[in-house]
Amino acid sequence: MTDDSPPTASESWAFALKLYAEPGVPEACLKLQAEAGVDVMLLLVATFAVAQQGIHLTPSDIENMDRTCRPWREQIVHPLRTIRTALKLGPAPAPSVASEQLRAQIKAGELAAESLENDLLVAWLGQYASQQRRSTRDEVSNVLHHVVRHALGKEHHHRIDGLSPAIGAILSATDKLLQ
Repeated sequence: MTDDSPPTASESWAFALKLYAEPGVPEACLKLQAEAGVDVMLLLVATFAVAQQGIHLTPSDIENMDRTCRPWREQIVHPLRTIRTALKLGPAPAPSVASEQLRAQIKAGELAAESLENDLLVAWLGQYASQQRRSTRDEVSNVLHHVVRHALGKEHHHRIDGLSPAIGAILSATDKLLQ
């Protein structure tokens, strides 16, 4: 962090790819997605904001970030994911070599759609300048918890304890990236 300019989409995307490649992170993200409804891209961008840029996001910020990308996620990303997942097991002619080629193309499209969601979220972050200090582990943990609580909704906040190992895996991987 050498300046106080807003974060860029390419910085965020590179961070997201690195973090997601860390051992245990894909499984943790998918668990949070499946069990809490977490938007993984929002989680990764929020983690980038706090861990890499020193931007501390409040629960209200997380809500606003979600509002920014929700239409794109619901109308584009989720349908692509649904089609990709359906091609894994059928209907006929799936699964087959031919349907696997289509599935790979849709997976690439889903990744491109997530990259565009990253761009939307980073544009939203543009209202904040990078800070000249590193965030503490507790600050990163707080933002991860804000994202998961937001996804769970107020009536299900009590379920966050069961998701602590997944949150911890992402936090540990973030620590490793920042060393």
